[in-house]
Amino acid sequence: MLPKPLLTALLAAGSFAPALAQTTETGAAQNPVIKGDTAKAVAYSAPAGAPAPAAKIPFDGMDLSWVNGQNRQQNFPLQFKDKDGETVLTATTFLDGYYNYNFARPLDHTQTISAVTGRAQEFSVALASIGIESNYKNIIGRLWLQTGSMLNVIQETDASVLRGRNTGTTIGANGVNNGVGITTNNLKYIREAAAGYHFNVAYGLNLELGIFMSYIGLESYVTQENWSYQRSLVCDFTPFYFQGARAQFYPSKKFKTELWLMNGWQTYHTYNNRPAIGNSNYYRPNENLQLVANFYYGNDSRPTADSLAVGRASYPNVQRFHHDNSIVARYYHKDKRGPLHGITQAAFSLNTHFGFQSGDGVAIKNNYMVGSSLANRIWFAKNKLAVTTRVGFVNNPSRYLSFNPAVPGGDGTNAFTRTDAKNLRAEEGTITFDMMPSDFVTFRVEYVHRSANVPYFAGPGGTTSPSGYADQVLPRSYQPDLRDYENRLIFAVNFRL
Repeated sequence: MLPKPLLTALLAAGSFAPALAQTTETGAAQNPVIKGDTAKAVAYSAPAGAPAPAAKIPFDGMDLSWVNGQNRQQNFPLQFKDKDGETVLTATTFLDGYYNYNFARPLDHTQTISAVTGRAQEFSVALASIGIESNYKNIIGRLWLQTGSMLNVIQETDASVLRGRNTGTTIGANGVNNGVGITTNNLKYIREAAAGYHFNVAYGLNLELGIFMSYIGLESYVTQENWSYQRSLVCDFTPFYFQGARAQFYPSKKFKTELWLMNGWQTYHTYNNRPAIGNSNYYRPNENLQLVANFYYGNDSRPTADSLAVGRASYPNVQRFHHDNSIVARYYHKDKRGPLHGITQAAFSLNTHFGFQSGDGVAIKNNYMVGSSLANRIWFAKNKLAVTTRVGFVNNPSRYLSFNPAVPGGDGTNAFTRTDAKNLRAEEGTITFDMMPSDFVTFRVEYVHRSANVPYFAGPGGTTSPSGYADQVLPRSYQPDLRDYENRLIFAVNFRL
């Protein structure tokens, strides 16, 4: 368990620091200097004989490849250009695999409380993705397809697919609406799909509609972009995708603001009767500092299965608010033109979250989430090697954002559900070693320790059945084996082009 003074310091630092946040967009939208994309240069025509004014490019000249949660690629070889040299489209591909060794050695090989490692003691493909993206002549288009074990953990937990029909899903075997085997079917294979237009206003204005990676949090859905492989607790507990529309506006070279209109909190559809709204603000005074603040407000509650209310009255009036802020700062780096011996870069990131729910029968004092994650990374050997250390915590009374660690046992309960719902506090510490022979491949070794104040992590007996198989009939005496701590060692490799 982390000492209380450290936890207090983490929370206080996040509360008073200027803010940053996650964006899992492809590199161009965040670093348009590297690759032209949705943040396109704004050009103006000059009078005859007069020198043309410089193109307005947001974050011009900034190398942001070191930032936690950002793509480190600086070359994109799969680009196709027209006869004038303008990029028509960029093809992209990503593959991420891991071997997750859980020291508890759970019988069913199920890894709990993780949105990236769903299995233990097995080789797994977490994410395989291919895509194309374009901002040709101001027309924005982006399509990423995906598969892999992460989809089972993240996309398939979307229960908004139960609302009505024509949801692009299959519910139960052969489409029978029996509430068993819910999947997001065709939608889960779309990582990101968007269409829009870039307007030459100030430093750029983009209007888009589609399925997007989430703007909330610091660490990315794509593990290659993060300093650690296992995401922090605060990032794992918050959304990875939204379906809706957004406006990105760059009023100056160093600032971007976004307005979002979404179906809901990590849902393809809506739980209730109103859309959610969001806002994200990025400020980069220079390439060594990134500050962002994110906000979300929505109604993400649904009628209970046993509700007797009829029509609109059956929908709870429960509002959800969430805010995260971060600061990412590079406090040391060597000029790339000089000799790159020894330590070449050093940076830290601090991401802090606060949110709550309130409304019908829901009090903020029992329905809030607060947490923070502090990481420090050191690069050396010409930026080919790096070591990251990270600590963090999350406190989520009522558990409205937390993972459920196990299915109920034979008597319909387990050690987690029998504890008071007002209590859930978890803490973490990780150390990660990265070997990056090029911008296109990463080899990782990571040690993870996490603990909680209630039984929350898988023990040797697993969390599925006495034999570990999901089709075994559960005897009444069966209870999932949950412990209040875990230790893991993760070996991972990812490729990106």
